[in-house]
Amino acid sequence: MKDLTLGMVIAVWEEMFGPALFWGMAGAAAVVTLLYLYVLIRDRRVSWRKFLLAQLAMPFGAAAAVGFVWRITHSGLRDVGGPVDVIVLMGVAAAGAVGAAVLVYTAQSLVRRPAAEE
Repeated sequence: MKDLTLGMVIAVWEEMFGPALFWGMAGAAAVVTLLYLYVLIRDRRVSWRKFLLAQLAMPFGAAAAVGFVWRITHSGLRDVGGPVDVIVLMGVAAAGAVGAAVLVYTAQSLVRRPAAEE
């Protein structure tokens, strides 16, 4: 493994999660991202109230992402063996936190249209 390429990373993730789950998650992430961009363009501004509520979801998203990865890989806290494992788990937690915030902000914006002044 001399070079780290996108194809190799996708192959590893497909092996870890299975092709159906991996591509399902990738598709869901793409849909949520497109809806988020739609909401930002539609509203022409960021609602800071919705943004704050979305940030409150971040710790839950981080914990859910780490728990999900541990469940899929049949491992847990006892299997964290070194600094690289901690760095990977921090990356998974960060991705889960950001994903939860984007999902909550998007859901709030799609359910409740922006007021004239918020």
